[in-house]
Amino acid sequence: MKTVGIVPARMAASRFPGKPLFPILGRPMVEHVFCRASLYEGWDELVLATCDPEIEQFARSKGYPVVMTGSHHIRALDRVAEAATKLAEPLAGDDIVVCVQGDEPMMAPDMMDAVVSPLKQNPEIPCTVLAMHITEEDIWRNPDTVKLIYNARGEVLYTSRMPLPYCKGAFTPELEARRIYGIFAFRWRYLEAFTRHPETRLELLEACDSNRILDMPFRQYIAPYPSVKSYSVDSPEDIGLVESHMQADPWWGRY
Repeated sequence: MKTVGIVPARMAASRFPGKPLFPILGRPMVEHVFCRASLYEGWDELVLATCDPEIEQFARSKGYPVVMTGSHHIRALDRVAEAATKLAEPLAGDDIVVCVQGDEPMMAPDMMDAVVSPLKQNPEIPCTVLAMHITEEDIWRNPDTVKLIYNARGEVLYTSRMPLPYCKGAFTPELEARRIYGIFAFRWRYLEAFTRHPETRLELLEACDSNRILDMPFRQYIAPYPSVKSYSVDSPEDIGLVESHMQADPWWGRY
């Protein structure tokens, strides 16, 4: 069983055009993402997937493997699935494909292990998502942050940009609220099924990919992860927040 990592990136992000090549502490964001992902030692292959020649040119200048995809993809998982079909070695149904979102410049290598390990340990688990504990109220209320609720078996029940669980609108860390951090792992056959399935009502209403799985015959499982000072980039305003924390991050300076 192989484990393949794919970093999707496109210049036409709706909220932050040109985001992948925007500099963070003097280096393009996609460079931080790819370099940090490469620190995980469990890959059989790690590639960058893009439709943009600017990103391709930058990646090749750094020696990163690149897979070119169609420009029609809006969802990262759809771009990842196309890229997976273009790898040099064809994937088997149980091979693991990890989507490492290109807007997570502060990720840590053990995050990849968190999403991959459940699939390796339990053949019944089809896919996972990194679910980071929320300890800050502003993150819980931020509509750029996708929250999720899950059952006692760890199955994702719903995802939304609204505060979840609601708990009468009062936030406490004891809520065990969790947010989606942009690292997803799928067995290849389930990722294929996901991308073949039409977009669903709840997926479109919430603008959350994971809600498509709610209308499919398999479940997504959380990969729990503790709260850390690791911030995504959704808008230009997030750059300053990331830069203010990145140099204190334990992985800064290792790539």
